[in-house]
Amino acid sequence: MSAKPEPPKFNKAKLIIHNKDKKDEEIFVTFNPDKYSIRKSNKFASHGIAGKANPKVQFGSGESEMLSIELLFDTYTFENGEDVRTKYTDKIAKLLDNEDKQKEPPVCTFVWGEHPFTGILESLDRNFTMFNEQGTPVRETISLSLKKYEESESEKSSTENNTKSQEVKEGDSLSSIAEKEYGDPSKWKIIASANNIDDPLNLKLGIQIIIPPLNQS
Repeated sequence: MSAKPEPPKFNKAKLIIHNKDKKDEEIFVTFNPDKYSIRKSNKFASHGIAGKANPKVQFGSGESEMLSIELLFDTYTFENGEDVRTKYTDKIAKLLDNEDKQKEPPVCTFVWGEHPFTGILESLDRNFTMFNEQGTPVRETISLSLKKYEESESEKSSTENNTKSQEVKEGDSLSSIAEKEYGDPSKWKIIASANNIDDPLNLKLGIQIIIPPLNQS
């Protein structure tokens, strides 16, 4: 049996599911999208004026930005052909479940490039386009809409209160600390930024550094 081809090396788009009680979960797409759209709208109120042909229009309120995008997940091309739903897409669809009656819906962030979009999943369409011999889906395209989400002042205050600090010890590096705290050494820049560290290779022993919550990045 021939080996599966290696996926191309480039920055892959991903969806980060923010979990309040456990570590955030990253779900990478198989192929980057070729487009996405962001929609912004406002509400206006109109009032008729006697003797005037047209009503007076006044600004009412702003509507949240909406991100619409189509994402492709594939376990056949570069992986072992397992159920694409179990490995990837059911985790995203679960964001629409409301069985636990949460007061606030779960939040996720679409990341691709320099401008991530954090929002609440408002709608999701699923299309299965490839199956294995047993009829198990191995390729799925999902079309989703995210409504922009911003933390309330109380949430921001709670986030700030969760900031930790620690003393730099022998053998520590920003990447090793990020691995310990976030489970991802590549997130060392979050710690560097919070501590105004310009040279990550010159980490002085004995200093106290701030470790901000991951969702503050």
